[in-house]
Amino acid sequence: MKILITNDDGIYSPGIAALSKIALRFGEVRIVAPDVEQSSMGHAITHSRPLSYKKSPITFEGIEAFRVNGTPADCVALGLHMYPDTEVVLSGINMGPNLGNSMWHSGTLAAAKQSVLLGVKGIALSTPVGKTEPDFEGLDAYVEESLKLLLQDNSLGLYNVNFPKKPTGLRWTRQSVRLYDGNVVPGEDPMGRKHFWITVSPLEAAEEGTDRWAVENDLVSITPLRLDLTNESELLEYLSKPVSQD
Repeated sequence: MKILITNDDGIYSPGIAALSKIALRFGEVRIVAPDVEQSSMGHAITHSRPLSYKKSPITFEGIEAFRVNGTPADCVALGLHMYPDTEVVLSGINMGPNLGNSMWHSGTLAAAKQSVLLGVKGIALSTPVGKTEPDFEGLDAYVEESLKLLLQDNSLGLYNVNFPKKPTGLRWTRQSVRLYDGNVVPGEDPMGRKHFWITVSPLEAAEEGTDRWAVENDLVSITPLRLDLTNESELLEYLSKPVSQD
């Protein structure tokens, strides 16, 4: 299997190093990742300037690796151009979860979405991070098991995978859509200039069977997604009503 790996944390992230080692068990791996951190970049595409790539300053044993002066979605577009035989794109392992509403702005998930838009299966992988780096060695077996499950067929699919700090099992889940509180936290830099941090906090407990619920209960969350955002039930309701000609 031909595998392309990217992320939004950048080429220097220990998460991409951990994922590449595991991915080698499934086939040939290539890495095309941002040259700097691009967290929460969402599905931004660079169109106002040209992109370029350089050989990675980090050595990945047995893997050809490049850094790109662009976003995660840029890296996938350029990577699939460089390696048109790619069969799956893996994005991660992200340093921080991508659960619930964070799917909307996640650069990690955007890379997987870009892959599917270009006709290649995309899988995003994330795990919480605290004051220390995640225990990637401890996650190794669960990352491998998740990939084994998702790579067993060649169907075009989009998946969002989140690993708790110490997994005890795997669970198929849906996205948590509970309400969140957006907070703007003011601060001041050493020069006395104002700055602000934007944060979100869930207002309600996670529903059972959702991604947030699974990770909170030490289960690996695997959520199948789709690119079509159409609200089918609402659309059917509108289609059943005559349209006014006034």
